[in-house]
Amino acid sequence: MSGPTVSSVGGSAVGDSRAGRAFIGSFTSAGGRGIIAADVDAETGALTETGSSDAIADPSYLALGETSGGPVLYTVSETAEGAVAAFDIRGAAPRALGGPVPVCGAGPTHLAVADGHLLTANYGSGSVSVLPVGGDGRPGAVSGVLQHEGTGPDPDRQRGPHAHQIVPAPGGRWVLSVDLGTDAVHVCAVDRTSGELVDHGTAALRPGSGPRHLAFHPAGTHAYVLNELEPTLTVCRWDGETGVLEAVGEYPVLPEGTEGRSYPSEVVVAPGGDRLWVANRGHDSISVLELGPDREGVRLVTTVPCGGHWPRDLALDPTGQRLYAANERSGDITWFDIDPETGVPRRAGSLDAPAASCVVFARTAPRTP
Repeated sequence: MSGPTVSSVGGSAVGDSRAGRAFIGSFTSAGGRGIIAADVDAETGALTETGSSDAIADPSYLALGETSGGPVLYTVSETAEGAVAAFDIRGAAPRALGGPVPVCGAGPTHLAVADGHLLTANYGSGSVSVLPVGGDGRPGAVSGVLQHEGTGPDPDRQRGPHAHQIVPAPGGRWVLSVDLGTDAVHVCAVDRTSGELVDHGTAALRPGSGPRHLAFHPAGTHAYVLNELEPTLTVCRWDGETGVLEAVGEYPVLPEGTEGRSYPSEVVVAPGGDRLWVANRGHDSISVLELGPDREGVRLVTTVPCGGHWPRDLALDPTGQRLYAANERSGDITWFDIDPETGVPRRAGSLDAPAASCVVFARTAPRTP
């Protein structure tokens, strides 16, 4: 690659049927175009690419933040060196706001915005980093790194810690980091004075489960931890006052007797809190699971094809009516209409996106044509 490129491929005029904007992360090292921007059709949910930027290597996971000047898109650079970057998204193509900022951790796979800071989960080094965010939305130098410790029983994947996700808890007081290598979820908080992460406690999950990602129930009382090393979901009670996470049950996300290895990647909870969806790599499916009235009972309803191969990410659009799967190895974003009665997704379309790894949505469409 001779240098970073920003390309625009046209798009809709202001006043059309756009419902908002979508942004897609991808692995440039595997042929991805970097960060792809797309308009979202209000009626059909269809994505129309408007531009892309490969200014940052391997922008595998994205997150949106707000500044006084409007929304800013943040991305990890999932490389051995590890970095983050910020992008202006008001144009047809994302525009980098400066260069990459090191995170003092290897292989960051996930990031989140919390309390004026940018947080990253660094898979390679098994750590979590925190960077202050300036008024213009640009991340500053790392202000703290919290190193996870421990191992798990899997000799190939759990020889040491592997932080895979960082998630602000409802209410904004706590931050949870999910560690695949140590079968644990860490609870911490950002010290507003020092900008460091302060460890608060750890929830130990079943050895060998390999927790990857979690999602909170809309009521804020429960969290659902998706395991990667075994296709299961761990239900946890969450106490937002004390910052305590407690595992209370574990349920399969694939039908009994399913053959071959599967590596679940993402869990999404419905806005109404009555069901959730899980993406399964290997099985190449989306699981539909029903939540009981106590928010702790989980029942597998069915699975449907993900529309491609190796669904690395799964996202619900802001309306709650559609699911979008980022199919990494087939190189597409496939979207599904959700049956309002059953919760079962029905394939509705797809967009070409080589090495796709993530999709996020902006609730408004502040784009200059």
